Amino acid sequence: MGSNTRDEEVLQRIEREVRMREGASKLLAACSRREQALEASKSLLTCNARILALLSQLQQMRKDKILQRVGRRPSEDAPPCLGKVSLSDLRIPLMWKDSEYFKNKGELQRCAVFCLLQCGTEIHDTDLVMVDRTLTDICFEGATLLGPKYHLLAHTTLRIQHVQEGFKTHDLSLAATEDNPFWLPLYGNMCCRLAAQPVCMTQPVTSGHLRVKLGEELSGCESVYAVLRGQSLLCYQSQEAAESEAEPLLVIPIKRETTVTESEVHCQTLLIGTQRQGEQVTFALRTPTPEDTRRWNQAISRHVHNMNQWTQCCDRLMKIERPSGRKVIPAKQGSLFHEIVTPSSPGEGHVVPDLSVEIRTLLSSYHKENY
Repeated sequence: MGSNTRDEEVLQRIEREVRMREGASKLLAACSRREQALEASKSLLTCNARILALLSQLQQMRKDKILQRVGRRPSEDAPPCLGKVSLSDLRIPLMWKDSEYFKNKGELQRCAVFCLLQCGTEIHDTDLVMVDRTLTDICFEGATLLGPKYHLLAHTTLRIQHVQEGFKTHDLSLAATEDNPFWLPLYGNMCCRLAAQPVCMTQPVTSGHLRVKLGEELSGCESVYAVLRGQSLLCYQSQEAAESEAEPLLVIPIKRETTVTESEVHCQTLLIGTQRQGEQVTFALRTPTPEDTRRWNQAISRHVHNMNQWTQCCDRLMKIERPSGRKVIPAKQGSLFHEIVTPSSPGEGHVVPDLSVEIRTLLSSYHKENY
């Protein structure tokens, strides 16, 4: 797909979000029911977040064009392959005062709460949850992937190092204090499961006919049909055996520390240095043509680069939670209220601004620069 086509697609997505934002603004002004106003206000903030993410993508695409004009970017700066990311079982504990929660004193204030989840340019929002002092946790069930006004209560950023098996606790940066009218007694933590499946671990990277030799131990080369997938270069007797998922003749481990170089002695030969059963071994791969040599060299090098970028996500294939098409009735669970230690002092956050003027200015500037 050409860069101009990608630019046009992103611009169309931005314009669509701008129209949706304008529609949400008109609906919010005309709402007479509280439920409608809450949903309209939520849609407004979600559209704002998506527009900002898409504008950031346009800026990155513009930077990539400049890099292409001056030459190809170094391989170590190349972004890794795409992958699936799942965040599920999101629970945020509350910390009410004793007089409010245990003694049930004071006015019963209710707040509508939702979360915006951003992964690159993809923005997803959770359902609205009504919160008052009768709750000890804000629970968002399921997997991801003049009206009311929402304020940013807290935020956090989950990075590649946070991806791991199991239900984990993460710190929140609190954006509101007890003096604010929209304050909620957040502990300063959230719990969730964050998993990832890099595409390089789930789909074949490349395949083809090779001749394989293990170092200097074997006198001859074995003719195989090889498939690069996950942490292995799978060598089969034939293409038919590979397609039928028969047992491979040989499995060459491809790990984060694996090296690939072209032989200086034998033409059309790649040397794969890797660990097998705790020992450093070298496999020689002889390709049918020089073009195949370059293709396999690039594919294996890129695969190792992807694995190093995704780090622990490539150590094993994680289970991905998928969104359910129906509402889930939550099972009764123990509260996080008594399980999490009170964190240190909260950080400072920001309030999402009105973006209508800024968006139109940036879009106008982008059109002038590119057309």
